[in-house]
Order: sequence, then C-alpha cells, then structure tokens
Amino acid sequence: MGNYCQKHCGTLQPYVPCCYPSTSEDKRTSYIADSIVISNPMVQPPVNLQPSQPVARAPAQRASLSSKFYVALYDYQARTTEDLSFKAGELLEVINGEDTQHSGWWHARALGSAHRKEGYIPSNFVAPFKSIEAEPWFFRDLKRMDAEKQLLYPGVEAGAFLIRDSETQRGDYSLSVFDGTSVKHYRIKRLDTGEYFVARKKTFLDVTALVEYYKRYQDGLCVRLGQPCEKKEVPEPFGLSYKTQDEWEIDRNSLRLLKKLGSGQFGDVWEGMWNNTTPVAIKTLKPGSMERKDFLREAQIMKKLRHPKLIQLYAVCSLEDPIYIITELMRHGSLQQYLQNDGGESIKVQQQVDMAAQVAAGMAYLESQNYVHRDLAARNVLVGEHNVYKVADFGLTRILKVENENAYEPVADKKLPIKWTAPEALQFNKFSVKSDIWSFGVLLYEIVTYGKMPYVGLTGAQVLQKLEKGYRMPRPPNCPLELYQIMLDCWKKSPEERPTFETLRWQFDDFFEQNESYFDSNTFVG
Repeated sequence: MGNYCQKHCGTLQPYVPCCYPSTSEDKRTSYIADSIVISNPMVQPPVNLQPSQPVARAPAQRASLSSKFYVALYDYQARTTEDLSFKAGELLEVINGEDTQHSGWWHARALGSAHRKEGYIPSNFVAPFKSIEAEPWFFRDLKRMDAEKQLLYPGVEAGAFLIRDSETQRGDYSLSVFDGTSVKHYRIKRLDTGEYFVARKKTFLDVTALVEYYKRYQDGLCVRLGQPCEKKEVPEPFGLSYKTQDEWEIDRNSLRLLKKLGSGQFGDVWEGMWNNTTPVAIKTLKPGSMERKDFLREAQIMKKLRHPKLIQLYAVCSLEDPIYIITELMRHGSLQQYLQNDGGESIKVQQQVDMAAQVAAGMAYLESQNYVHRDLAARNVLVGEHNVYKVADFGLTRILKVENENAYEPVADKKLPIKWTAPEALQFNKFSVKSDIWSFGVLLYEIVTYGKMPYVGLTGAQVLQKLEKGYRMPRPPNCPLELYQIMLDCWKKSPEERPTFETLRWQFDDFFEQNESYFDSNTFVG
C-alpha cells in the first residue's frame, strides 16, 4: 500500500482519512484520531487515543472536532507568559477564538507537547489540518512575479516548486517550478466533475494527489517536482499580543529604545524592544506635534487597517509626552534612503517594478477601505527583509502640525508636500484616493530616479504655477516608456481620468508577462 490507499478506498490520495499509512514505508509517527490521520514526528496521540483505535462518532460531531485542528505554518516564539510557542508543522487544537470575526489571536492547545500546554497563538500562523493552506508548497496570494523571485533565490535547486492561486482564472491554481535555469508556470485546471489536472490525460481528486504524482514522475513537466519553495516572508501577528489587539495603550516602561534609526520634523524613530521579546519600531513625537484626542481617534482607525503591504500599528503610549507610536520594525529604513544608497548599482527595472507593485497593493487595500493617505512618498515607504516594501504613516498628515520640514511648504495656512500633492488638493483642499494616485505617480518618479527630488530646482510655488499650465516632469533617463506612461496617467488633470490603485496593481503585476504558461495534452506551452 505504501503512501497511497488503493485497498480501502481505491484512490491515489496520500493519507486519506479512511486509510492507515504503511509503517514499513513511512517512518513518520502516524495515528488516527476521529478519522484524521496525523503524520508529524512532533505530534503525540491525544490521551485515550491509540494508533489502531479510531473513535466512532456521528459525522456531524466528527466534522466539528476535526475543524478545531490546525497545523502551524511557521515557528512562533511566545511574546508573553500567556502565549504558546510552537514550531512549523506542529499540530494545534484551537479551544476558543476561531469563530470570532477578525480575531487575530486564538486560544489553543499544543498536541505535540507531553504536558498539553495551552496559550494564545496568532491566527495567521496556522491553517486547518489537511487543507491545501496547510501544505508547505501552497502560497495563496503570491503573484507570478513574486513566485519567480522566490524560486530564483540563491541556493534553490532544480525541481523547487510552489502552487498559488491563478491570477487570470478564478478557481484555478498555478504551478511554478524552477527547472535549474528559469521558472516555468503551469495552470492547474479543474473539471466540472471536480478533478484537477495539468495535462488533461491525467486527473486527480485533489491538488495534493497531483503534487505527489509529479514528485514521482516528470510526465511532461519541465522537471520532476522536488522540494517545496521555502516561505521566507513570515507574516506579522495582529498586534503585539492577545491583549493589545483591543487594549493598545501600553505601559512605556515595557519598551526599550535601542538604536536611533532617524530623525524628522515630527520626532525620532527608534529600533526598540517590547516586553524584552519583540523587536519594534518606536516613533517618538515631539510635544505639540498633534492633539492627543485627534491622534487617538485616527489611531483607532489606523489599527483596524491590516494588509501585508501596510506597516502595522501595534500600540501607543499617549498618556504623557512624548507620545510613542509603536509599529512593526522594518530594518532597512525608508525607500527614499534605500534608493539613494543604491543609486542604480543593484536595483534594476525589475526590482523597481516590484517596488511599485507592492506599494500599489497596499494602496489598493486603503482604496478599498475608502481611506486616503495624503502623504504618499518614498520617505513614507519602508523596506524590510527579502525586498519587502510597506506603506507607512497613512493618516498622520491630517492631524500632525507640520512646521518646517523641507518637503512641506505652506499652502493656505497649512504645510503640505507640494511636490507630491495633486493640484486639486493644493488649490481646493480636495483630498481623495485620486489625489493619492497623483502622489503615487511622483513616488514612481522617485523610484526610477533612485530617490532624486522631483521638480528639481523649482520651489513649491513654481511647481504649482507650472502644473496649472499643463507641465509634467519629463521622462527620466533609462525609464521605460511604459513606466513613464503610467506616471502620466497618474498626473492627468481630471481626477476621474486617473487610474485606480487596483488597476495599477494589475498593471505592475503583468508588466513583464504575456500569458500565464500552461500545458495540456502533455504539451508544454510558454
């Protein structure tokens, strides 16, 4: 029987619920609990459940119990005494919280622990047991360009692969595999009867069975599947801990300021540590920079905005000056500094498009929430590990009292970043998603010029006068015409004629590709 069940159910699914894996061919610890086969060396059987003694339950009870089991996708080290540490691959039983809408933390029990330890876990670090999300090779929202970046990482061997949602066909998947030289993409389609296939001549009951087959046989692929691609980008938990997801005014004595990362008009930014466990960024605001009540009102909104391409607001210390804003830490600083330090040595067009795509993705989420940034610029985009770019400082400009930073000049008794601000916002104070689109065009100019000041040599007043006459910045040297056209689209005089961030996101995602490759009838295309 080996790793497949043909005797009991006649399928080729690996470890289907009705089957017992072969102990002679599979050295992993396996047992049956409530019709769930658990295969993990870290996991021990729950009390009163032995390897060959499945418990009979009514189907409804069994489904309810099964739904509480989750697999850890990443390692997690407890941040507080109430948290539960675990390793990727461990099995966890969720006790409470999974039915709570938008809950970022669940109360769970570690089944791999001899003492059945319990505590809170970040819900975005786990996936339902035996679901496709729990597979190490599944990257749900990964884009084609990002898949290639993952698979072309130094040290990746031929056969490395991942599966992601298809960008062009809802309900289908895409298989991306490294053949030793380049990345090939295949579409995994689904028949009306439910079976999955890459080549129509060979169909499978589920995607896991498809993967297991192509690990054993090349059968028309460019290479036999090998090891899954490593998931390098670990998500951020929702907030610092279970408690801070709602009670986010924290004791400033729980923070240690370790290293100053920069200074600005509003205060300093520090690398710090919370609770002696968690690296964070701490923005210390100068006294008088904002009204506390205005800040708390805005921060309440900002904390609910959660997206992988937005800097997450963790907590605040607002009871005394200076006000602290605690966010996730991005170790490489601002995109403006990052671009200026590189100056074109290693950052090429493909990386520039990737930067723009990630920023556009974060802004598309703000757009979907009807939220306006008001100060989108390279200085307000931060750079993390593995070329991750996130939008920061959204919402702060409407409450900060700007006095004299170079980027901000007086307009109608306010300080605004004139060179990044749309004409209708400067003249009539009409800020909208479309004015953010204008700012994105200027940000794109910063990206392709490696952080140069836009409208160089012109004052804010001169820029405003020239814009009213239809002036637009010329195409920078070495800037692809397609990128410059996107800038011009963002700078259209009528806000209604400018694209949406969702449109921009798709433009950048598709920038280098023609059609997603797939093969059928054993024929590879693309």
